[in-house]
Amino acid sequence: MTPDPQVVQVVTICVLVYFVLLNGGYLMLNFLAMFALRRRSQEAVLDDLPQVYSALEPPISILVPAFNEEATIATSVRSMLQLSYSEMEVIVVNDGSSDRTLQVLIDEFALVPFPEAYRIQLETKPVRAIYRSTRFPNLRVIDKVNGGKADSTNAGVNAARYPLFCCVDADSILQRDSLQRLVRPFLRDPLMVASGGTVRIANGCEVRGGFLTRVGMPRNPWALFQVVEYLRAFMFGRLGWSVINGMLIISGAFGLFRKDIVVAVGGYNPKAIGEDMELVVRMHRKLRVRGIPYKIEFVPDPVCWTEAPEDRKVLRNQRIRWQRGLSESIAANWGLVFSRHGGVVGWVALPFFILFEWLGPVVELFGYAFMAVAWWQGWVSWESFAIFLFVAIGLGILLSAFGLLLEEISFHLYPRASQILTLAAVVVVENFGYRQLNSWWRLVGLYKWARGGEAKWGVMTRKATWQRDL
Repeated sequence: MTPDPQVVQVVTICVLVYFVLLNGGYLMLNFLAMFALRRRSQEAVLDDLPQVYSALEPPISILVPAFNEEATIATSVRSMLQLSYSEMEVIVVNDGSSDRTLQVLIDEFALVPFPEAYRIQLETKPVRAIYRSTRFPNLRVIDKVNGGKADSTNAGVNAARYPLFCCVDADSILQRDSLQRLVRPFLRDPLMVASGGTVRIANGCEVRGGFLTRVGMPRNPWALFQVVEYLRAFMFGRLGWSVINGMLIISGAFGLFRKDIVVAVGGYNPKAIGEDMELVVRMHRKLRVRGIPYKIEFVPDPVCWTEAPEDRKVLRNQRIRWQRGLSESIAANWGLVFSRHGGVVGWVALPFFILFEWLGPVVELFGYAFMAVAWWQGWVSWESFAIFLFVAIGLGILLSAFGLLLEEISFHLYPRASQILTLAAVVVVENFGYRQLNSWWRLVGLYKWARGGEAKWGVMTRKATWQRDL
């Protein structure tokens, strides 16, 4: 049965317009990111000068929620203890691990039980014990009943002594000057309430003694795709939104927050599977409703290296969780959309995320399927199908290439020409299967959120092949 030609024409036009708006929006973020990077390059002239402490830097509490992280926890904590910063403390929260995470910490850092006052500002699962290191006076470990990452982060916030806290994943490796760079927005602007850094893929790299010693490329194809994906998301996604104070997410793997603001808005939501995004969107909503001026900024310089999943099933579960987390964040803060207090977030950022990130999997997969069938059945001309391929795939390649170019010009983290050529090839190849598969996983996540039911994090196996002892 041949459909009505007018209906086909209308649907074709709608699909093309959607993909044009989608890629056009990302192109605008590209230009905003270029503006931010140009400003950064002018400020970066001072980076080559010797870095000294002014004694004016605010002290920072580094919070490390950990659940079954025995393979990576020692290296990560060692990395954080050696960061270059004037005054900081490291608080590891063992969230009821069933493996040897706590024992590894006790053995590695000579922990002993330490009775201390624990002020409960945010409700959490019960704390069983607090330990202090006899080797590192600024290291404490909280052992608590399992309650999830958000719950354990809240426990860390309760124990934090300093006005700023930095939340870091237990499998992450920070560059030595990461805190110095991440705190700069707070030194520059008193309205700053949160800042986020860049997250990069550690697979294929080499870490010795808690520090990255060699930047490499993963051999696993799933991890290789994620290198380009992360580069695109951070280099022009979050950087572009940051320029107009519309950033909706600070990665749970690496973010710096004002403790009093986080406590005032209720802390991390233990029931949210995307607790990092939900907190930031809720901060936007509550601060705008209360009329409190604020800023949230993305800082591209500080880098956090983390292990990416190399198994298709684990990656699939991760992307399903991310989409459910996005859905929860939007639904819980829907009142900000087009509200009189909304500003850039309510009138631009959230509508963009709703149309292109939240509902994107539905429209994108429908668009691919409809155009392929319509061309195969002769309902649309080859010219129309070619225009669709250019808009949907060609512009996607162009945007990813743009992100790679920004990375190479601004940071040049991948030093060898072969690495750049490999990434350039991935930029092209990922558009023929991987991105569509990713859209399918996101669609599954959207369906599971709509259906309801309890969301589970599942298991993320850490191989830690990129770590080496001294």
